[in-house]
Amino acid sequence: MAGVILVFNVGSSSVKFTVFDVTPQNVADGTTGGVPDRLVHGEIENHADGFSFYVNDRTGARCVDERIVTADPHPLDHLLNWLSTHAQGRTLLGVGHRIVHGGPDFSAPVRLTPAVIDQLEALTPFAPLHQPVTLAPARAIAGYRPDLLQIACFDTAFHQTIPEMARLLPLPRRYAQKGVRRYGFHGLSYTWIAQRLKVCDPALYAGRTIIAHLGSGASLCALKSGKSLETTMGFTALDGLMMSTRSGMIDPGALLYMIREEGAGWSELVDTLYRQSGLLGVSGISSDMRVLRERLVDEKDPAIVRAISQALELFEYRLIEEIGALAAVMEGLDGLVFTAGIGERESALRANVCAKLGWLGVKLDAEANARHASVISAADSAVTVRVEPTDEEAVIMDNVLSFITRHQERVASGC
Repeated sequence: MAGVILVFNVGSSSVKFTVFDVTPQNVADGTTGGVPDRLVHGEIENHADGFSFYVNDRTGARCVDERIVTADPHPLDHLLNWLSTHAQGRTLLGVGHRIVHGGPDFSAPVRLTPAVIDQLEALTPFAPLHQPVTLAPARAIAGYRPDLLQIACFDTAFHQTIPEMARLLPLPRRYAQKGVRRYGFHGLSYTWIAQRLKVCDPALYAGRTIIAHLGSGASLCALKSGKSLETTMGFTALDGLMMSTRSGMIDPGALLYMIREEGAGWSELVDTLYRQSGLLGVSGISSDMRVLRERLVDEKDPAIVRAISQALELFEYRLIEEIGALAAVMEGLDGLVFTAGIGERESALRANVCAKLGWLGVKLDAEANARHASVISAADSAVTVRVEPTDEEAVIMDNVLSFITRHQERVASGC
């Protein structure tokens, strides 16, 4: 039976969704055979008086653009009703959700039942900005369609393989007993890249490779023998690299200063560290690297030029610093992979970073880098440098499809 799988990737103010076409053969063999076919991609934006509903078709053309004003909005119910009439006769087989935090207990995709949703909501103190919004669609859909298969896929799961020493925080033991330790994030992206390397570059998959997921959120993963050995994000997705609006690693003394000298409370700290720092904070102009580079070309004010330059250089400096640390942990480096929005588009950043990694044997092919080729390292480079698009939604879709396949096998066997 032909069907579709609905995948959610939720942000702080919007719900992004993708509908994948699943053919009978896909369901039978449990594989998409590569990148699956996307029927539509859309977004729901919540407003004080209702919501907006946007849908783009498989070509990227906008096919739905609705502004719905209502005092009692049910945007996900609206989505499911729209899908039932626009799926070209296909059945909705299941729903997949990107859930930011799985805590210490959820190390693999899991079916979302009311009890599991409650368990995951209990992890909200570990990810107060992300966990509630990523769980909200699952809770709502369970109310509309309680029998519909829903699967949670965790950003933390990929890093279950990092050693105990890398998990520990140098705090009193009572915090570790409460689950306060390093987890790591962006696991769905790292899963996709690891799967890609296993096919296109088995040597890097089996070797010592650093994956640089550089988007509005940014982190690194040390991949050794196909498994996560270390990562730059820790207890929260605030740690590690400098990001678009997040500070990344920062001296805790700076937070104590904000509390004592400025009277900052929890809300002020959250706003400063998550929303006002990073590229935006240092430049004072924008959180978007493309905007900063364009502004740098035309800007005449020396103070603004200096601020923008410092923001870009600090982003690169922290990246180089952390790559060096991960290479030390792995006792060498065989490969470096750039992915996500900044990693895939920013040839200047890649060139600047690789130039500083010459001591590791990195040599860049300038022409290949300029055209965003898959392999951008020179032929005589001791380290292979690649640019690989990531696809977190495809990873989620594959996990939902696996659950469907296993269910069909149990039914067929009479279990």
